[in-house]
Parts: sequence; C-alpha cells; structure tokens
Amino acid sequence: MKNKFAPLLYAALVIGVNAPVVAANDIVSQAKTENTAQRSHDAKREAEFKLTEQQLKDKKAQLLAQRNSLQSQADKLSAEFSKNEDSLARLEEKLRLETGSLGEIFGVVRQNAKEIQGDLSQSVTGVDRQTNANVIEEIVAAKSLPSMKQLTGLWQAMQEQVIASSEVSTTNVTLIDGEGRKQTVPATRIGAFGLVSEQGYLQWNNGRKDAVAYQVQPENAPTLNSLNTLENGNVASVVLDPSHGILLEQLALTPTLGQRLEAGGVVGKIILGLLVIGLIIALYRGASLAIARQKIAAQLKNPQQPGNNPLGRVLSVHDKEKHRTVEALELRLLEAVVDEQTGLEKGLSMLKLLAALAPMLGLLGTVTGMIETFQVITQFGNGDPKVMAGGISMALVTTVLGLVAAMPLLLAHNILSSQAENIRNILEKQGIGLVAEQAERESSEAVSAKMVNAA
Repeated sequence: MKNKFAPLLYAALVIGVNAPVVAANDIVSQAKTENTAQRSHDAKREAEFKLTEQQLKDKKAQLLAQRNSLQSQADKLSAEFSKNEDSLARLEEKLRLETGSLGEIFGVVRQNAKEIQGDLSQSVTGVDRQTNANVIEEIVAAKSLPSMKQLTGLWQAMQEQVIASSEVSTTNVTLIDGEGRKQTVPATRIGAFGLVSEQGYLQWNNGRKDAVAYQVQPENAPTLNSLNTLENGNVASVVLDPSHGILLEQLALTPTLGQRLEAGGVVGKIILGLLVIGLIIALYRGASLAIARQKIAAQLKNPQQPGNNPLGRVLSVHDKEKHRTVEALELRLLEAVVDEQTGLEKGLSMLKLLAALAPMLGLLGTVTGMIETFQVITQFGNGDPKVMAGGISMALVTTVLGLVAAMPLLLAHNILSSQAENIRNILEKQGIGLVAEQAERESSEAVSAKMVNAA
C-alpha cells in the first residue's frame, strides 16, 4: 500500500512547493500592467488639465476685456448722467420761474372750485341744473395744473348756476314721506333758493337725489299752486330762504311754546294745573271782594237800612243786640266781624299753599330731569349733547314753570289778603263806633237818672 501511494504524495509535495512561485509571478505581471495603465491615465488627465487651464486663461482674458469695456461704458454713462442732471436742474428752475404765475392761478381755480362744490352740494339746482358737477370734482381732486377743458367746464358750471338762479322751473322729484315711502311728485324750483311742492318747501339731498318735506313750514309758505303765477310771469310775493335751507332747518329746531311745555313732562303739567286752579281761586275771590267793597261803600251811605253785605250783617247784629250791655254788645259785634272775616279770607290759605307748592314741584322736576340725564350719560356717554337734551329740558322747564306759577299766585294772595284786611278794618271800625255810641248813650242815660234822683 505504501508503494502504491508514494508517487501521489511526491506529486502533491512538488505542486505545493511550486504554487507560491507561480502566484508571485502573476502578481508582478498584474502590477506592471496596472502601472502602465495608470501612467497612461495620468498622462491623459494631465493633457486635459493643460487644455482646461488654457481655456480658463482664454476665458479670463475675455472677461477682463468685457469688464474693461463695461467700465468704460459706465464711466461714459456716469458722465452723461451728471450732465443730464445738471441740465434737468436748470430746466426745473426755469420751469419754476416760468410757471410761478400758473401755480397761483391753479390755487385760485381750485379754491373757487371748492367753493362752487360746497354750494352745489347744498343747492336745489341739483334737481335739474348741475350738468358740470363732475368737472368741478375733477378740478378739486387734481394735483396738477387744470387743463383747458377743465377750465372751460368751471366757467360753464358758474354760468349754469347764474342762469339757474333766475329760473322758476317745474320738474318731478322723488319725495320721501314721514313713513319712509318714496313717491314721484311735481315740484317747482325757485332759482337756487328753494324747492316747493304741494306740502311746501322740500329739503333736497344731492347725494341721494331725493327730497323730504321740512317739519315746520314758515308762515305764508308757498305751494305748487301759488307758484303758477310766477311761471306765467306774474309778480307775486314769495317767502324765500336766502340761506339755501339753513333758516328752514333752524325753524324746525326752534320749539314752540307747546313743545317747551311738553318738555316739562308730568311734573310740568301738574304745575300748570296748580297755576290754573290758583288763578281761578284768585279771580273768584277778587271778584267777591270787589263786590263786597262796593256793597259796603253803598251801605256806608245808608247805615239805617242794613243790607245783605258784610257791613249790613254787622249792623243787623247791632240792631238785634242793642238792648244788651256795652260789653255784651262788643262781644256780639266782635263775633260778627270774625264770622265775616272768615268768609272774606276763604280760599286765601289754599292760594298761599299753591304759591308755596309750585316752586317745590319745580325743584322736584329739576331733580328728576337731572337723574334722567345722568342715566342717559351712563348708558350712552356724554359725546352727543342731543341725547342729554331731554333730561336737561325737563329740569330747566319745570324750574321755570314753578317760578312762573309761584309769582302770580303769591302776588294774588298778597293783594287779596290786603283787600280782605281793609274790609275787616272797616267792619271793626264800624263795630267800635257802634259800641262807642252805645256806651255814650248809656252814660248819658245814667247821668240823667242821677240828676233826676238828685232833684
């Protein structure tokens, strides 16, 4: 068996020794081949680098040339810009000097255009006579000198308003009634002063192109029918508002006496009621005292026949009680005078109470109105005075009503009290005279009786 496998072992040993030699030769050969390829690749890349470097140098030279050309152009343009800037400055100065007067004209034109625009915005000529209003708006909004077309439009607008101010024309307008409904009605425009319909003067709104009737019309206000004579050329007197509606608005804002009294509220009505009651009492008692004075004057002329009057009733008491003693008669007459005084002063205490109560109610209305004013200020602030007008009006009106009611009532009370006092003095004087006569009569009778007894 050993002899059989010996050649095989020998062959294996020979192969194992020669194998590293063969591998080393292959590696060397492969390294040489790769070295040759690498040198070839490096040479090729070096050639490419040299070509790229040359291209970059050419590009750099081209860019430098282009930069120099652009720099030359920039220097040339900068010099030209400086030259043009100096020329422009000289031309602007020349333009400023030459257009100085035109600037003043533009200011005058624009100012006049603003004035005309303000007049047109409130003028009733907007119904049918404002065809050049847009030109006026263009001039007002312009920032440069107006054109000839705009100046012509301004002149035409002025001429149109001058002609319209002398016209009396009838046209149809949109009227808004008190309930907000719109209707088309005929109306007559009286120049630039007013617009008249069947309801009287109308307030024209140029923004909405409609009209509303003024709340309060002036006395003898014209109507559409009354203006027919003007259109026919007949001369007639017409109430005009030269302020283009401002006076008519103020007329609506001016309250009447009834509106002022209405502002006093419930307290004001109570004060007026007290004033009426007090005046009725004063008139009644004044008439009664005047009649009593006349009757007393007539009774003084005929004291022997007592009548139905205060002095006559006092004389009747004397006639009934003259048989009594002086002291009893004096008390009876005093009682009669007191009774008559009560009748003469009847109602005067109520009159005095009303005179004292009226200013107190006025003060109550003042406090109530101020409370209402402060409540309104709390809710809406104090930015709008119209919101606070109601409470302030109530406060002031009630104060005035209280004073106005108290003064005549107090004056009437004093006058009537003086008249009653004069009548009472007359009654007391006559009563004292009667008592004195009774005392003198009794004294004389006593003296006569003594003389008779002595004899």
